[in-house]
Amino acid sequence: MKNRAVSNTLFIVFCIAILLFLLNAPKESTKKLPNDEQHTRFRAMKDKKEAETHCGECHSPEGQAPLRKDHPPKYRCLFCHKTQ
Repeated sequence: MKNRAVSNTLFIVFCIAILLFLLNAPKESTKKLPNDEQHTRFRAMKDKKEAETHCGECHSPEGQAPLRKDHPPKYRCLFCHKTQ
């Protein structure tokens, strides 16, 4: 019986630790996909990978809105930038 009480207490402490960790997580800092005319067609696409194939048209180094040099990998745009 004493073993069960110790196990339950450790489990509760573990759950509280996870909850505190999640509550202290930083807020989402990634910008959402802009809600403008240029990005409207991507919002309608259900397949994210297919939509991402078009991002380079504007966001390549030669495009009208190139990405910063320190931008994370450029091939998974909609992994971070949410459409909603």
